[in-house]
Amino acid sequence: MTNVLVPLAKGFEEIEAVSIIDVLRRAEINVFVASLDGNKNVTGANGITLQCDMEINDVSVDDLDMIVLPGGWGGTYALAEDENIQSILKQMDANGKNIGAICAAPYALNKAGVLKPNFTCYPSVEEKIDLDGYQGDKAKVVQEKNIMTSRGPATAICFALEIVKKLRGKEKYEKIKSGLLADFC
Repeated sequence: MTNVLVPLAKGFEEIEAVSIIDVLRRAEINVFVASLDGNKNVTGANGITLQCDMEINDVSVDDLDMIVLPGGWGGTYALAEDENIQSILKQMDANGKNIGAICAAPYALNKAGVLKPNFTCYPSVEEKIDLDGYQGDKAKVVQEKNIMTSRGPATAICFALEIVKKLRGKEKYEKIKSGLLADFC
């Protein structure tokens, strides 16, 4: 089975995290939701608390096919500063494994040195990244090599569907997309 890690830190963007987790699980992808600080429950930017499956310390890169970071500034800063997350990102990139980030989270990829030149993110975050190749609103999802990025809460379902297409193929993508009535993606 395909394994994807979604790490959560206090202040994560709830729409993005839940959309990613939900869509990937509908596609029969095994999603590990991990907390950074050892708490089983992590509260997002808008006061919604999600329960995690595990702690980041228990993650083995060898078991992962992809890591996907939800945005939200509070969560993103924590992901950018967390040694475990930064190490996982570097290892995943070195091994050519898939990495995804949405909204502010490309900032954490940039901090790890794995963000590729063509990317998108939440408007204004690109100023903190200071890397040529920002695609803005040219696409909901931008992929370069093993890195996939997206803009924000409104693009979260499209982002998750693109992950499904990459990991499970076009047929599964079309099936999930149709079931979600996601014609806008």
